[in-house]
Amino acid sequence: MSKPRLAAIEYIRGISMLGVVGIHTGSQYLANPAANMHLVALFEVATRFSVPIFFFISAFGMFYNLDMAQPFDYRSFLRRRIRTVLVPYVVWSLFYLVHYAVLWGDFSVLSPFYMAFSLFFGTAGYQLYFMVILLWFYLMMPVWAWLVRRLKGWMLAGLFAFQVAFDYWSCFSLNSAGVDNFFLKSLIDYRLNYWVMHYIFIFVLGGYFAVHIDGFMAFMARRRRSLVVFFWLSLGGLLGYYYWLIFTKGYTPLEGINTAQQLCPAGIVYTLAASLFFFAIFTIWRLPDFLRPVLSMLGRHSYFVYLAHPVAITYLGILLAKSGRIMTAPLALGFYLAVVLLTLAAAVCMRRLGERFPRLNQWTIGVYRKK
Repeated sequence: MSKPRLAAIEYIRGISMLGVVGIHTGSQYLANPAANMHLVALFEVATRFSVPIFFFISAFGMFYNLDMAQPFDYRSFLRRRIRTVLVPYVVWSLFYLVHYAVLWGDFSVLSPFYMAFSLFFGTAGYQLYFMVILLWFYLMMPVWAWLVRRLKGWMLAGLFAFQVAFDYWSCFSLNSAGVDNFFLKSLIDYRLNYWVMHYIFIFVLGGYFAVHIDGFMAFMARRRRSLVVFFWLSLGGLLGYYYWLIFTKGYTPLEGINTAQQLCPAGIVYTLAASLFFFAIFTIWRLPDFLRPVLSMLGRHSYFVYLAHPVAITYLGILLAKSGRIMTAPLALGFYLAVVLLTLAAAVCMRRLGERFPRLNQWTIGVYRKK
């Protein structure tokens, strides 16, 4: 028997997509040497839950629709994921490689070696690495299914502690200094693009909550006010760390955001708090009636916006550069809004066009007509 649809999954996709666009808009804004550190914090720190929460809801959605009492059909699972993730990933990677080759006149990126390198590490577009890690999670799905079946609460606590220790080591201790071999150096330098260990806790947590959905719902209903407090305290902790780095350690805003990010200890806590907070908000709390269709639209088109928004950023950035204007704080906010609206409009148009030409939806967002 199919389970009831959870709108929270779609809503969180939309919210996290907005956060990802914010992070990449912030990167453009940081080209201004006088960038406002507080706006940088909004773009680059407050949004840091956006990428890891995608892993949370991805695992939640998979395990929510998985019958844990039945043997896991790995072949059928992979077939579906190839259609919905691998095909769009390859299509968009090739698009970005060709697009940037033509735009910048550098056709060396179309060499077989460079293309293979880009596909393996997810470097064709700066947002595509997420899909590489997600594909590795999918390939290892039998491991996660075995683990989630046997998880206990104390094991999750241990996994959380492991996550904090591993991410701290990977982000602040591991580097490729002294490594001369190109392939080994690349494996180390691009480890954030494919090592699932960086996000194992939040992924497994999503699967665990999906399998124990009744207990999870009861927990959110019972602790909803505490979850709100936890969210704001964790955000305050991450922002406090960012400002401490700037005012006490003398970091630049760029150095601050590269340190106070989602894989630092405060960032991992913030990710956990945001996952619980948004799920509670979208399932337990009553939302205003006007907000639901907006959240639903953002969630419905989040995949395309996530994949396509660098195109809008590139051309809006070129227009801004040709105008001779520096991206000030008001311009940065307008730039962000323009990127969201342009890619959202493109997503709606492409989705409708894909209804006439199904291959378009299949190749770009992995959506297939229901039989």
